[in-house]
Amino acid sequence: MGDFDLTELLAERGAERYELHARHLNHQQPRMLRTIGFDKVYERAEGARLFDAEGHEYLDMLAGFGVMGVGRHHPVVRQALHDVLEAQLADLTRFDCPPLPGLLAERLLALTPGMERVYFGNSGTEAVETALKFARYATGRPRILYCDHAFHGLTTGSLSVNGEAVFRRGFGPLLPDTAVPLGDLAALERELGRGEVAALIVEPIQGKGVHPTPPGYLAAAGELLHRHGALLIVDEVQTGLGRTGDFFAYQHEADVRPDIVCVAKALSGGYVPVGATLGKEWIFKKVFSSMDRVQIHSASFGTNAQAMAAGLATLSVIENEDLTARARRIGDLLRGQLAALVGEYEMLHEVRGRGLMVGIEFGRPKSLGLRGRWTMLQAARKGLFAQMVVVPLLQRHRILTQVSGDELEVIKLTPPLVIGEAEAERFVGAFKQIMDEAHDGGGLMWEFGRNLIKQAAANR
Repeated sequence: MGDFDLTELLAERGAERYELHARHLNHQQPRMLRTIGFDKVYERAEGARLFDAEGHEYLDMLAGFGVMGVGRHHPVVRQALHDVLEAQLADLTRFDCPPLPGLLAERLLALTPGMERVYFGNSGTEAVETALKFARYATGRPRILYCDHAFHGLTTGSLSVNGEAVFRRGFGPLLPDTAVPLGDLAALERELGRGEVAALIVEPIQGKGVHPTPPGYLAAAGELLHRHGALLIVDEVQTGLGRTGDFFAYQHEADVRPDIVCVAKALSGGYVPVGATLGKEWIFKKVFSSMDRVQIHSASFGTNAQAMAAGLATLSVIENEDLTARARRIGDLLRGQLAALVGEYEMLHEVRGRGLMVGIEFGRPKSLGLRGRWTMLQAARKGLFAQMVVVPLLQRHRILTQVSGDELEVIKLTPPLVIGEAEAERFVGAFKQIMDEAHDGGGLMWEFGRNLIKQAAANR
């Protein structure tokens, strides 16, 4: 064996990517991508754009499920990683206190009034697991409340507060936690009255379906929880770091006082996995109550220098490029233009969200011809119409989007925060063309729908 050459390895074996996944990883991933025509070969990326092997350019309205908040390969984040590698720091000794974790914690806390300490892990689900453990220990109570249709991760603890049955099925028994309807203060108060509640964990905007909490809910829920000696955990893994037009989505609402805030995804700069759990000082001091408990909760790679450098650089980019205000401005433009189409297309029912987290929901049309086609799709599988929109967006318009959840007729847009007016208008123009075809009974789109029905039947 000679010296390792990554460039040479990719040149020799890169074309095998789908076969390698089918043989050694999740074999359903390449099968799914080929079924819906998403089996592209992307070779490079920059900002909000992807480029395939033929040099075609694609608009990324997905951002890796929100990970690429500052865009792909941002030069400031890249330089920070080059610098930290060149520095050859004595990293992860476990018996020192390196500066980068302290500096990143200091910066995060300055942007999160009311939070006083930080724990660093490696992902959003780890941030949630930490929050659940800390809430239970700090309150001495076992029960965590969560909202119907919530998504907080897929490890066992976070799966216990996942409101989607499809993810939970077959993985029990899970932790004994309890679901309440999103926005239902009376249901929350009933569960608090039963006792033993450590906390409520809630997304300010649910990722599954893009459902914002009702106005005033977070503040009122926090007040109820605190009155009963329980904590408010706000999951900002996807909504945080400027995406919704505020640095954190809960800050859109006055008088919300969380006890714990979970952060991840965009904090990585798109490079090095990192998660953070921010909390009140009394919670941390109770968990880490003595030198005997110094390692009572830890992660092997949780404060590694590359992740901390990426986090610091990402926060700098968000501030220096004013990406939070940009997300608010471009998001208002995008949602406004899409919402104006609701009355124009029967199957377009609602556009919702905040900043650059946008949900486009479809529903049953009124006219007889369209209703028949819609019913045909729904009988085969819910969510097929949204998929019928997503696929031509990619195939014909080179725009990457996603359906917002299993059996949901909702498309979710979470583009990099660096997009501008041109990208928003490009998406709206492509979307209108597809909706025109759908409402005219266009052959290509409905032919694809019939193929999806066949695939759905074959997969049963």
